[in-house]
Amino acid sequence: MIGFYANINENGDNEVLITDDHTLEMNKSLYQNQDNNIQEKTSGERPNSGMGLLIGQDLTYLKGILGEPQRIDASLYGYQWYIYNIDYSRYVQVGVENNKVVTVFAIGDSLDVSPFIIGQPIEEIFNSQTVDTNIDIEFKGNSYRFELNDTDLNIRPLIKLGDIFVQLYIDQFTGSLSSVRFLNDETLIKQRPYELVYSGELIEALEPSEDLWRVIEESTEKEILDITNVMRIRHNVNSLKWDEETSEVAYGHSKDMSENNDFSHTSKKFGSLSDRLKAAEVAYKSAGENIAANYTDAPAVAEGWLNSKGHRESLLNEDFTHLGVGVYQKYYTQNFIQKDEE
Repeated sequence: MIGFYANINENGDNEVLITDDHTLEMNKSLYQNQDNNIQEKTSGERPNSGMGLLIGQDLTYLKGILGEPQRIDASLYGYQWYIYNIDYSRYVQVGVENNKVVTVFAIGDSLDVSPFIIGQPIEEIFNSQTVDTNIDIEFKGNSYRFELNDTDLNIRPLIKLGDIFVQLYIDQFTGSLSSVRFLNDETLIKQRPYELVYSGELIEALEPSEDLWRVIEESTEKEILDITNVMRIRHNVNSLKWDEETSEVAYGHSKDMSENNDFSHTSKKFGSLSDRLKAAEVAYKSAGENIAANYTDAPAVAEGWLNSKGHRESLLNEDFTHLGVGVYQKYYTQNFIQKDEE
């Protein structure tokens, strides 16, 4: 899989980041030889408090702890996201599949994400946790190994705690923990957020129907707005309001990029961001755009944008007042605008 991030702003600055992830069938002899060169480390214990406790619990337990969600979103990986966004300081997404919690994404500053703390310095995490470059999983007779590169280790390390996995999103600009994702083994394998080699069957999420794709896209758009606002409030910047017209412009650009296999801020058919906003008769004083492709979901995209200077500047720009998000399959567009004062 190949992932892209790009940002454009009014100064004409462009920044494009490309990361490559590969999924390869495992050579067993190589797999065994690699083991001989890796120092055996003891996995941490499963959390005994906080959001990590939810993994494996049923829906009744979840609602007993967090109550009814404000929204239920579709996902690409077979589970539904239960969205708790009434208070951004406690913002959390809980993935439920077959009546069981399989993943939790926690970014609200007030959440208990034991044994970690939102805002915790990265040095403390590395001093207290075992962080491996290779994570091995045996699941239903199959063998999987996730291999983390240096960038992964620095901004999104993966840690095994008992029988669950924890993906940490590090804000490299502050050197602190931005958010945490707890997962069970099957969900991690389906998402494949790191380079993966495997032996046996590769477990994959089912391909959505055309109608389900659009439901997933609309869900992801809402999540990107929520997560963007959590990040802005954390950095003492005003939250953004949803703008439907701008969202339609963003969606059109994501679809155009996908259909034409053209990852760019400037469409061959529809032009630049200003051209597209003008065609849609969107009134604005200033505007900015972030785009991305081939990333796991809304949390992964938002954290990726936060960790790149140009995208971060748009994400946290205090002048912007409204946001339109457009998602077409795995192409993502954020269009920020500053509206005229009424």
